[in-house]
Amino acid sequence: MVQGLTKVRAPVRAEPKKARAVAKADLPLGRILDGDCIEAMRSLPDNCIDLIFADPPYNLQLGGDLNRPDGSHVDAVTNDWDQFDSFAIYDRFTREWLTEARRILKPDGALWVIGSYHNIFRVGAILQDLGFWILNDIVWRKSNPMPNFRGTRFTNAHETLIWASMGEKAKYHFNYRAMKTLNDELQMRSDWVIPICNGQERLKKGGHKVHPTQKPEALLYRVMLATTEKGDVVLDPFFGTGTTGAVAKRLGREWIGCERENVYREAALERIEMALPLDESALTTMQSRKDAPRVAFGAVVEAGLIPPGTQLFDKQRRWTATVRADGSLESGKETGSIHGVGKTLQGAPSCNGWTFWHMEHDGAIKPLDALRQLYLLSVED
Repeated sequence: MVQGLTKVRAPVRAEPKKARAVAKADLPLGRILDGDCIEAMRSLPDNCIDLIFADPPYNLQLGGDLNRPDGSHVDAVTNDWDQFDSFAIYDRFTREWLTEARRILKPDGALWVIGSYHNIFRVGAILQDLGFWILNDIVWRKSNPMPNFRGTRFTNAHETLIWASMGEKAKYHFNYRAMKTLNDELQMRSDWVIPICNGQERLKKGGHKVHPTQKPEALLYRVMLATTEKGDVVLDPFFGTGTTGAVAKRLGREWIGCERENVYREAALERIEMALPLDESALTTMQSRKDAPRVAFGAVVEAGLIPPGTQLFDKQRRWTATVRADGSLESGKETGSIHGVGKTLQGAPSCNGWTFWHMEHDGAIKPLDALRQLYLLSVED
């Protein structure tokens, strides 16, 4: 178990059935199951999945094309997989995949579902009807949302994630310590400010987006770091271009995907093949308050600007340290924040880790503060 990961007893309408041990060797780990997600999940045994992250069709109900004020076309979601003839048909589809999700989750497993105002309330009601217990609704506030070009409504600047356990009395995983470390030693709140997927992370082919709703890796990074441990099996029934698989590989989690579109499966497999897993020391997270002094660059690590496993050094290269997944550092037997480790190594009364620690970036040696500024710019864009 990852250090600091606790099993929390939450306040099920119906107790989940007793789990039968399933060997990982019997699961299609690291594979994308072809075809309809409901049929794909039916091929899996009971009680075999630790976490499900689902990004289902939103059923956006868009009316006609959307254009910018200059007349250019907005690349919105108009794919067949997001089209449902009625709310009743969408609800039936939602109930069927959630029923399978509940069957394959372990009793201490959990479910994450992301959606917009078009579908998330319908999904939430159905998952409650099926016996899931909502732990949090998380607001993903986009720091760079698409404007409302028609000027007829407020800009849609957020999406909602539901985090649910298997029932009211079910156990679930929550790595409180790592989340607090990521968040400048403050409790992580339920509103997350993360940029939408863009730049080099956005997969494109022939100059066009491979998938219209590709989620940022930082979002999945936080979900998995918070609610899974190393070696856990994460299933994504709407795999798309493989964000879940890529992040799972980085964090040492096992993954299974379901995806019926060939173009998405091909892009996902190529992407995951290129993803680099973190080494063991980078995956170790903080376990107690005294081992986790104040830090302030967890969000930069989470965003991928300073990947876990990165080697840091002071300007004179007297000391080195390794960045870990939750934004803490490890240097020999010393662990802690960028400030605390730097202070201890120097035997100094204090240390500004942002200017003390350096790293190689784009062929140059830069202080961590330079990467912080890049992160701030990306958030402001």
